[in-house]
Amino acid sequence: MPGRPLSRAHARAACSTGLVTEATTAQVQVLRGRLVPLGGIRAMYVRRTLPHRSRAFIGAWCFVDHYGPNEIGADGSGGMDIPPHPHTGLQTVSWLFEGEIEHRDSGGAVGLVRPGEVNLMTAGAGIAHTEVSTRETRRLHGVQLWVALPDAARDTHRNFEHHAPPLVPLRGVGSARVFIGELAGVDRSPIHTFTPLLGAELILNPGAAVALAVDTAYEHGVLLDTGEVSVEGVPIESGDLACIDPGPDRLRLRAGAAGARIVLLGGVPFDEEIVMWWNFVGRSHDEILAYRQGWEAGSIRFGTVKGYAGPVDRIPAPPMPAVRLRPRGRRGAGAEGNSS
Repeated sequence: MPGRPLSRAHARAACSTGLVTEATTAQVQVLRGRLVPLGGIRAMYVRRTLPHRSRAFIGAWCFVDHYGPNEIGADGSGGMDIPPHPHTGLQTVSWLFEGEIEHRDSGGAVGLVRPGEVNLMTAGAGIAHTEVSTRETRRLHGVQLWVALPDAARDTHRNFEHHAPPLVPLRGVGSARVFIGELAGVDRSPIHTFTPLLGAELILNPGAAVALAVDTAYEHGVLLDTGEVSVEGVPIESGDLACIDPGPDRLRLRAGAAGARIVLLGGVPFDEEIVMWWNFVGRSHDEILAYRQGWEAGSIRFGTVKGYAGPVDRIPAPPMPAVRLRPRGRRGAGAEGNSS
């Protein structure tokens, strides 16, 4: 899924809140989702929490889009139709709650994204892909996530993986599907990542309270999809991302009267600095410029997506910003003109 450079209005709309509750020593930073339009012929909007001016990562998770539920008309309006577009230096993770999306990429992979099944695409040195909601889809609802590849692996080969994790009961308080990494006492995913990560969907019963055992070396983020939930005593709203730094060995969640569905993210702090602009992750302004020029020139770096039947054959890259892009680290501090 392509990103898009944010306008100044979008930047002004972004906000974050740091809160400490009496019940815990964990500090919770709440990032509010901001509406961002996606590229493509049939426009749709997403709620984006990462990247954020005050926080660039949770582990190596560097991009979090939450969308839907969107009603899709018989003509495809309200759906997803994203023509070929490029990526470098990252992995994309697609997770759906409702609907179905067809994925095609220049590595030759063709696959369907379905609810409860994860698709991970490794861009490595370069890839192009498409995302189109199927004709049978009438509601589209899910998350699109990106993982920054560490410097030692960012020029790796293209790859595509699929996994359907089992639904595992959480001792009477709900259930979970672990799609990336491992959640203690629940499950482990076979999906390969290049840094230690966690990604899981949790469904909490009405009024459920749970203290999840978590890795003390990980940062964690809780994205609320539906219902109500508090994280370490801090209530969050749908589309919010509650972030907690490494240290605690338990993550305390409490669902509201209607229960809750959340996406739990985690990972070892990613200490490298990156430049992320449009759909590219690199390490310098000049590297991003070279990626853009390569995409516009039809470089073999990105390859060709076969079988896409949309009205255009590719998404052109937007113009480079008027200022040089500067690398950003864990706490944001990106330069003006960065994609966040």
